[in-house]
Parts: sequence; structure tokens; C-alpha cells
Amino acid sequence: MNNKECVFCKIARGEIPVEKIYENDNFLSFPDANPVVEGHSLVIPKKHFKTLLDLSNTLGAELLDCLKKTSVILLDKYKAEGFNVVSNNFSSAGQAVHHVHFHIIPRREKDGKILSLHDLKDSEREMWFLIMSLRGF
Repeated sequence: MNNKECVFCKIARGEIPVEKIYENDNFLSFPDANPVVEGHSLVIPKKHFKTLLDLSNTLGAELLDCLKKTSVILLDKYKAEGFNVVSNNFSSAGQAVHHVHFHIIPRREKDGKILSLHDLKDSEREMWFLIMSLRGF
């Protein structure tokens, strides 16, 4: 996929309108089109980078700025008690859009969302490890 076809590049160029939550010189955030919870949002670089490994280290401060300021806005707006920041890199890790992006997922205590092994009950966690061992992981 080239940059002209990339949906996130189109958003960054303003070709696809989104409700911007926060923006700085190199990053912007907006609500996810397919949220897993209310307030689920994305942070993207304005330039096309396929994965986190392709981002320049010099962009780190601006990325952190956008992640933090977006998270604070979401915590306040959705009265969340916490949040997850998730980035899937490469297809094998679940990356569906090959333009690096970060999911910010507002959370509440006992919201029923399973986003980490810590969200599983002991029996569910044991089953997950069993399944992974049988698959050779």
C-alpha cells in the first residue's frame, strides 16, 4: 500500500474528516471508527511509518505528548478510571492498518473488557497458557 491509499495518511492530510481530539506538529488523535469501548481513540503520526520500529527516536517527545494529552482528555470526558495504550506492530501481532497507530482505551474497574492476561480469572488464565503451549508458543 502506498501513502496515497493509506486511510491514516488520508486522515492526516484532511482528505477523510475526523473529530480531532488533540494535535501537535507530528501526531494527531481521533475516535476509533470501530471502538471496543466508549471513548476508544487512536493516535497516529501525520507521516507514514509502517511500525513503531520505523518511527524516528526524535519524535518520541511529541508522541508521548499526544498520548498523554489525549489520555487526559478521554479520562475526563468518559469518567474513566484508567486506560490502556496498545500498538499492534506487523500482521502477526494483529496490525490491520499498516501505518503505525496507538489505541487509547478508557477503562473502568470491572468493565468486563479483557485486554490483558491480568483481566482473566485464574482458571481462564490457566486455560490460555494451556492453549498457547499446545500451539507451540
